[in-house]
Amino acid sequence: MLENVHLTPLKRFELDSGDVLHGLKASEQSYAGFGEAYFSMIHEGQIKGWKKHLRMTMNLIVPIGSIKFVLFDDREGSSTNGNYMSVVISKDKYSRLTVPPGIWVAFQGVGTDNMLTNIASIEHDPEEAMTKAISEICYEW
Repeated sequence: MLENVHLTPLKRFELDSGDVLHGLKASEQSYAGFGEAYFSMIHEGQIKGWKKHLRMTMNLIVPIGSIKFVLFDDREGSSTNGNYMSVVISKDKYSRLTVPPGIWVAFQGVGTDNMLTNIASIEHDPEEAMTKAISEICYEW
């Protein structure tokens, strides 16, 4: 794990009429406010990233499919500076990945149909995020 990154197992209730999937509660320790929620699809084998938010806390959930997330910590003063973290979130490993500002994130579609949800602490602001090409941060996908 990287400093201040949280992986929280979530409840998924399988019902005959359709599943109910928990996401985020305001009473949870990792809750950092609400700005917006959005969904992103990624095809199997495709990679999106790298992106680093400067103010946004991301709460990443995979309600459909399977997605591999890779995080890289280059924060000055962080006890995990220079470290990577990877985790796969799916129906079988249903969890929420809470990523604080300052962490680089990239992700890859593992299943055939994959969707992530980000419950973000602030509204989208292109001025508060940085991006890099996948090749700019060394990671063996």
